[in-house]
Amino acid sequence: MSFKKIAIIGKYNNLKEDPNFSGKLKALIEFIDSNKIQVFIEEKTQQQFKLNSYDSVAISQCKDVDLIIVLGGDGTMLGVGRTISHMGVPMVGINQGRFGFLADISFDAMEKELTSILEGNYITDERMLLSVKVMRDNKLIYESLALNDIVIKSGSRLIELELSVSQKLLHNQRSDGIIVATPTGTTAYALSAGGPILHPDLDSVAIVPISPHTLSNRPIAINAEQPISVKIIDMDEGFLSVDGQIKFPLDLRDQIYIQKSSNCVTILHPKDYCYFEMLRNKLNWG
Repeated sequence: MSFKKIAIIGKYNNLKEDPNFSGKLKALIEFIDSNKIQVFIEEKTQQQFKLNSYDSVAISQCKDVDLIIVLGGDGTMLGVGRTISHMGVPMVGINQGRFGFLADISFDAMEKELTSILEGNYITDERMLLSVKVMRDNKLIYESLALNDIVIKSGSRLIELELSVSQKLLHNQRSDGIIVATPTGTTAYALSAGGPILHPDLDSVAIVPISPHTLSNRPIAINAEQPISVKIIDMDEGFLSVDGQIKFPLDLRDQIYIQKSSNCVTILHPKDYCYFEMLRNKLNWG
């Protein structure tokens, strides 16, 4: 694949976290520019860092670029991924010192790794997304995509949920909530709740209870093509969370429908990328 147009997105409001972030962003832009590639700066990144000498582009208009480079972390990658998933434009993630699950190129190795990718030496990694819809009184009141997970969670007390898979009852459970995670999301909240790690190549999702009242309620992995429906039986208050970034309040009348999205996110990794090595580094495995 030839890269003639590249959009660059920087993590917003990052100056307090990393006072050197602006310098890193400019170094990335200058490196891409030096390779005689047309550079576009995502409009909010351009405004915050005053990069007015380059053309700007809205994330929603990135369908005409060949590659999106994200300088930030996994959280930034999640937000960008949901937005561009229908465009078919690949992403590369550059982190700032902490090895990421998605943003796996370190800033120090940026020039070397990006040079290799721009020369066509890369691994293509396609990640599934989930689609979620909330129905209330037979009306659609909310819908979204998730790259990591959909979480249905109580406020202060237990929530009782009825879960069905392919219109067949899985179980009723009383718990703090439930996580439905893509393979990408199984290394996030679902992992801390005791769920399994699913390799990204698997066409599966994990359903993971959060602190279930009955200890026999265990995580389960199912085929991603099987739709999931959740009915709220009892709760005081609750909400639905998308990738830990979007929060939507739920009502007792709500029914939640989750299924595999037809969209996917393509991430480009360096040629020597290894998923298992990433797990060892990130999770401190021996």
